[in-house]
Amino acid sequence: MTEELSNYKYRGARAMVLLHEKQMRECLETWKKAKDLNISLPATEDADYQSLETLVVHILRAARGYMVWMCKQLELPDPEINPAPAPEKVEAEADSYLNHVLECWRSPLAELEEARFNKEYKSNWGVIYCIDAMLEHAVMHPIRHKFQLEELMAKQG
Repeated sequence: MTEELSNYKYRGARAMVLLHEKQMRECLETWKKAKDLNISLPATEDADYQSLETLVVHILRAARGYMVWMCKQLELPDPEINPAPAPEKVEAEADSYLNHVLECWRSPLAELEEARFNKEYKSNWGVIYCIDAMLEHAVMHPIRHKFQLEELMAKQG
């Protein structure tokens, strides 16, 4: 068996890219189950939580945003990840969009040495992250939303 993403110089980044892919796929499957069960999100003023559709757009948009941010900070080429689908189109386009995002995640960081992952930068929301920490944040984001949806399904389903 050929090792997946064997071209990565820094194995820590390779692990995070593969874990991100796994968690994003699991999160989308959980979202589909929540959608099938017609789960309601708690009332909030947050635009990302107005519906299951806006929630999954948020999750997909964030996956794009993390890699775009990392490439910008590392002065790498734009990873050319398309914007997430609109809420009214996301159910039909989520699978193909996720495949696109994950494919675009696979190569930008491959040739970087480990030392490049430790410099700190200010995130779009004002928190300071090194690239390693942003990768970990990107992995945890779909895990958090999957957990949220699983709890709602347990209560409402």
